[in-house]
Amino acid sequence: MRDLSHNISPALSLPPAARTASANGTAVDLLGFGTAAMVVAFGGWTDGTHTPKLQESDNGSSGWTDVAPDDLAGSFTPLSSAAGQNGVQRVSYIGSKRYIRAVVTVAGATTGALASVQVIRGNPSSEPVT
Repeated sequence: MRDLSHNISPALSLPPAARTASANGTAVDLLGFGTAAMVVAFGGWTDGTHTPKLQESDNGSSGWTDVAPDDLAGSFTPLSSAAGQNGVQRVSYIGSKRYIRAVVTVAGATTGALASVQVIRGNPSSEPVT
């Protein structure tokens, strides 16, 4: 077996919370990493539509734009019923910007859904990652 934990660097973009309104995650710096994936974990759902997406920026503080479909490997499915709760979705970022962040757009929620988003950075230029 190979050691994976010292070859990846997870970063929390949106902490676990009951989402009743849209939220922008914190910026994640990809400098020094060759790959990145966004992992969305949904817990219990009660109402609303919860749509995750990935945004990118050159500087991590402004100029955020939605990542083009050509710069993603995979896609997200909005959570809008109990059928999608307690699940995990993942999409790889294959774009060229230095910073990415998670965005969850929420519509029609009163009590919402539990959600969190992590960015997993991989293929570091220097190993092991600590």
